[in-house]
Amino acid sequence: MKASLDSGQSISSSRNLQEMIRTHPLFFFFLMSYAFTWIVLTPYILSVWGVIKGDFEFLYIIKPFVGPTLAAIIMTRITEGKEGLRRLRKRLGQRRSGWQWYLLILLVTPALILLGIVIQPGMLASFQGLTPRLLVTYPLYFVVVFFGVALPEEIGWRGFALPRMQPRYGPLRGTLLLGILWCFWHLIFFLTPGHGGGPGTSFATLLISFAYFFIIVMAFSIIFTWVFNHTGGSVFIANILHTAIDTPQLVWIPLFLAVDETRLNLASVIGFVIPAILIVVLTRGRLGYQPGVTFEVLESEK
Repeated sequence: MKASLDSGQSISSSRNLQEMIRTHPLFFFFLMSYAFTWIVLTPYILSVWGVIKGDFEFLYIIKPFVGPTLAAIIMTRITEGKEGLRRLRKRLGQRRSGWQWYLLILLVTPALILLGIVIQPGMLASFQGLTPRLLVTYPLYFVVVFFGVALPEEIGWRGFALPRMQPRYGPLRGTLLLGILWCFWHLIFFLTPGHGGGPGTSFATLLISFAYFFIIVMAFSIIFTWVFNHTGGSVFIANILHTAIDTPQLVWIPLFLAVDETRLNLASVIGFVIPAILIVVLTRGRLGYQPGVTFEVLESEK
């Protein structure tokens, strides 16, 4: 009898937890994204700072997959079931869009980053020149970044979070809130060499780097939402945009001797803050959002 009661209480507790998760999908999504990523990344952080010994660099590589990706899959399964996962997969492969969006993403985006670099004093003088190797390395980097960085993040940010945040908070407020949460998800990364941190880095340097990063992510968030809303909520297009932002930053570094982490961040500020402001002004904060048209609004979460 006692075992039966315990089983019944366990089932009841599980149902109550699932109901709580369904009632607060965004809260639990971001909670999982942060918790999964930060817990997995902690051994690598500790090894970098010499607290523990061992090679944990692989954890830095898989961090997005165990963060926003895993959180999005779990939350989608709980809130929408198998049909929700099918819709998410469909949006991941939704490639059809106007040619102008591909042109904007693949050509204009890298050009803005390059403009932000060369406009800074001393950059043109440090230019090493283009080489045939760039024709090979750029596509290679693009593929690696698409699958290793952009895809696992965008499954969460634009795949799960944004379609729920815009109807709830409005396009601009929802985008800015997502930008803040997206930015601070990266906070722990600034303790690693990959984000300009690590042993020997001063607190002032970290603070300046993160301040730059905050401004950049807020600008990117606005641009992402604007593109997302004009491409039918395509996560695939969001992946391409994310890749088109990250890849040039890897490629331009060897081409300019004067480029460092701070100047690269400044280049993104120069290249993207003004376009983001213009998008907000010209769309009056709507960012192309059309309820029930831009993407499928879940009836259970209206």
